[in-house]
Amino acid sequence: MLIEVILLFCIVVVGTAGELCVTRAMKIIGEAKELHPVALMGTVARAFRVGWMWLGFAMMALAYFALLGMLARANVSYVIPLTSLSYVVGALGGRWFLGENVTHRRWIGVLLVCAGVVLVYFGKG
Repeated sequence: MLIEVILLFCIVVVGTAGELCVTRAMKIIGEAKELHPVALMGTVARAFRVGWMWLGFAMMALAYFALLGMLARANVSYVIPLTSLSYVVGALGGRWFLGENVTHRRWIGVLLVCAGVVLVYFGKG
């Protein structure tokens, strides 16, 4: 049981933190102004010079391997709904780490997701 909790933590918290780091890196470098290969490659090259990008990749890789471990231990119909807790971490991280405005409607949506996770968890049997 402890292993499953650690794996779920890695999937939800570490994986979402990785996504937040990648988002921060992309906000630093900005978007590609043109959608032709040279401009896109320039954007990719700039992204790889930002430390947040590498940290995000590492965290997302760890979360992916934790997901593989979790799927080896439990049914996919149980694991995937539990990973939706990343919406909570994403909303909190968006608000506090990226300074985004998270509306009341989004928080209500996050609470509904949490209610669904509770139903899945207690329906595990």
